[in-house]
Amino acid sequence: MTETATEARPRKLVPISQSISVLPTDTARIYNYIHPVLILSLYYLCFPSLVADPVSTLKKSIAPLAHLQIIYCVVCLPPSKGSSTQPTPSTTPKKKKVQFARPAAKVPATLASRIVPALFSFLLSLSLSAPLLTVVLILFGAPLTTHFWHNLLCATHISLLGVLPLFYVHGVDGRMWREISGACLPFDEVWGGVVGSVVGAWLGAIPIPLDWDREWQKWPVTIVTGTYLGWFVFRFAGEYLLKGKRIEFD
Repeated sequence: MTETATEARPRKLVPISQSISVLPTDTARIYNYIHPVLILSLYYLCFPSLVADPVSTLKKSIAPLAHLQIIYCVVCLPPSKGSSTQPTPSTTPKKKKVQFARPAAKVPATLASRIVPALFSFLLSLSLSAPLLTVVLILFGAPLTTHFWHNLLCATHISLLGVLPLFYVHGVDGRMWREISGACLPFDEVWGGVVGSVVGAWLGAIPIPLDWDREWQKWPVTIVTGTYLGWFVFRFAGEYLLKGKRIEFD
């Protein structure tokens, strides 16, 4: 009876992920501080045109945002190694194989090992994450028939800000994405950026129904603004205040 009851209980997901740290280079440390300033400066310069013409402005700002995020990943973050699980030690000793180092050029190989995953993460963000976030926005009340491109472009900005670095550092490992979908990752600046983008977009919807009759209250100006501000705040909070902590759902 006890065994049956034990088997009927759902297995609790044991997190295996660890917090991500910025690469230990001077260039990475310096650009890690410059990057969010560049992102917010870009948004600040685009804000007047965003209020006047949201679709055109969001579309034009995708390219510079994507470039800045790809540069950030390549310069500051460690790329995914394909699997987050640690290899189990074997009980039987294995013979060591003698390997001879090849005189390959280290700098191009290192750049390729960072640039290719960054570009692949960009494509995944556009093809998978952005459409899924568009559906989420519609389910949360975004207008479907009259503001389809507004929703898609808003979701694209959320995806590029939060999800692109997430693909870069965690790859497409199934176990890792089960932790991501369950919000079990420890806080760092990457996961903090994801949480901040989502929370900021959600809080950004608050001013829309208020009877202030302001031009910037139209969809999705406040949503995008909340996304950028939330990403900025939680990015630093995840790195310096909440580093290593996990969201508890007890």
